[in-house]
Amino acid sequence: MRMFKFFFAFALAALSSGCATYKWTSDVPEDKRTVFVPVFRNESEVTELGNVVTRQILREFQREGTFKISTSSDCALEIQGVIGSASISRVNSSIRDHGNRRMERRFKSEAVVSFIDKKSGMVLVDNRKYIGRTTFYGDRDVVTLQRDASGRIAEDIARQIVDDVLNLKWE
Repeated sequence: MRMFKFFFAFALAALSSGCATYKWTSDVPEDKRTVFVPVFRNESEVTELGNVVTRQILREFQREGTFKISTSSDCALEIQGVIGSASISRVNSSIRDHGNRRMERRFKSEAVVSFIDKKSGMVLVDNRKYIGRTTFYGDRDVVTLQRDASGRIAEDIARQIVDDVLNLKWE
């Protein structure tokens, strides 16, 4: 029994020492945890892609939980962006589905984004490019398929942006 207690104490000490450098809190200072995201300007031919990307960025910030969504006048950080290009290319046209020929298409969109520290007025990240990619299948009504796929593009871009915000070097 004495040997079991010794082994248990040793095992507990060994396991807890591995977690000595782990933090349960974010590196983002408390006074920097409010964010405002104005609607991204859409210069692509995909209708409402700027709105969809903006909505998804806000959802990703809420899901992650470090930042509180705020107004322009009360925020510490503002994320501004422009959806530049969106393109569709054919990947494969020989996919058969129940006797019908379906085409696989790749949808790619680019966003140019800046992060602004509203308290100091300093631009933390200036015009960084983010590329969202997805694929979809279909043989008819490419516009509807593209609109449906734009949600997946927005999720991809939003994850990249929120990850970069969390990994900023905060002073």
